[in-house]
Amino acid sequence: MRTAYTADQIRGAEHALMARLPEGTLMQRAAAGLAAHCAGLLGRVYGKRVVLLVGSGDNGGDALYAGERLARRGAWVGAVLAGSKTHEAGLRALRDAGGRVVDRPAIDGADLIMDGLVGIGASGALREPYAELAERANAARGAIVAVDVPSGVDASTGQVHGAAVRAKVTVTMGAYKTGLLVDPGASHTGVVELVDIGLGAYLPDPDVAALTRGDVEDLLPRPGKESDKYRRGVLGVAAGSDRFTGAAVLAVGGALRAGAGMVRYAGPHEPIAQVRAHWPEAVVTTLERPSIDDVGRVQAWVLGPGLGTGDWAHELAAKVLGSNVPVLIDADALTLVANDRGLLRRAAPVLITPHAGELARLLRADRDDIEAARLEHVRRAAAELGVTVLLKGSTTVVAEDSRPVRVNRTGTPYLATGGTGDVLSGVAGALLAQGLSCYDAASCGAYVHGLAGRLAADGAPLTAAEVATAVPAAIRAVTRVDG
Repeated sequence: MRTAYTADQIRGAEHALMARLPEGTLMQRAAAGLAAHCAGLLGRVYGKRVVLLVGSGDNGGDALYAGERLARRGAWVGAVLAGSKTHEAGLRALRDAGGRVVDRPAIDGADLIMDGLVGIGASGALREPYAELAERANAARGAIVAVDVPSGVDASTGQVHGAAVRAKVTVTMGAYKTGLLVDPGASHTGVVELVDIGLGAYLPDPDVAALTRGDVEDLLPRPGKESDKYRRGVLGVAAGSDRFTGAAVLAVGGALRAGAGMVRYAGPHEPIAQVRAHWPEAVVTTLERPSIDDVGRVQAWVLGPGLGTGDWAHELAAKVLGSNVPVLIDADALTLVANDRGLLRRAAPVLITPHAGELARLLRADRDDIEAARLEHVRRAAAELGVTVLLKGSTTVVAEDSRPVRVNRTGTPYLATGGTGDVLSGVAGALLAQGLSCYDAASCGAYVHGLAGRLAADGAPLTAAEVATAVPAAIRAVTRVDG
């Protein structure tokens, strides 16, 4: 599992470790790792032009000492001193190695630009001259390597206010920072490389975590020899309407492809016909009235995709949420809940899967504010609504109680197309029916769904149906099962 921490958590660990080490040890460890990654990016160091953007803090010191190491290997190294003060020992070391202080135009001719302007303690918009330097670096031809975190990205939240460096590589020290994993900050990091400086034993519980393939492999249910369709999980799907028939087809397809032992679909006449045509495996119940009495026993429900938001849909939602099994709420059912939060008053677990607009309605917030501060709002929703929240988007995040927010790292921008959220509901719902908690079903569902999207896209546009089709291949890739 890839764990990440806030700036305060990192600083606390650094202070505890520094108390046991000679002064300057951590900076030298950081500089050595930074220089090594820069050298790897340059390929041949001798004769290359490296420009350091040096701020007032420790990141500036890291950059100067890393620059010293590159200069001793034959690189031309120049430092743009942007801060009100400079790490004097680092600057002396750079000069002793043949480096020099240069003006801003040197940035334009650099092969590599090292961003050491601000560190993990910075928040808010970059001030001048840092903002202008960040924009100039972004426009230059050289590869940008950010020291610890790209300048302009809040290390604790991933928020970006105004100008920010867009790095090709971010070399982060000691542990991953939350802002490197969560958009919009994550979109500025490029490849993130971790340098171990010895913080491990001093770090607290993480702020956020990202599941790896091995984590998902361990969590995904697998049938045993004694399994039958009921033991493998029976999922109820209340979705679709005469207007939105495809949502039902996609949600049922996602659930079947994700391994549910049985899917019981309940809906009106038109989507019933479509589900029967696409998925003869599903057990269907035509709902003449909004009731689930005739559907049969299920271990979990998916509620909402294409359901509509009228009185009929509200009554059906109340019936489903009145059951005593976990319920995943998506799409139209989220609108129903936004208008009637009383629907959430139940003892059994609830997982909601909104995009930013749907969460904005639930929280009476602004969509742009949610996109800019995803962690803040997903945590608020989990606490305020008393549910598990999977917030979809460029960075999908999962929040529950006081647990670390889970960040999903799979996916592709091509998943931003109609119907893929319905497939995700089916996948995560199937995992709920197979016994995973809301927290694990949401996290694993997002991982598998994102990986299926990558496989289906293969660098080109995709359809939601293709994502559903790719779910078994994604599961095989996670679990190393062939055939």
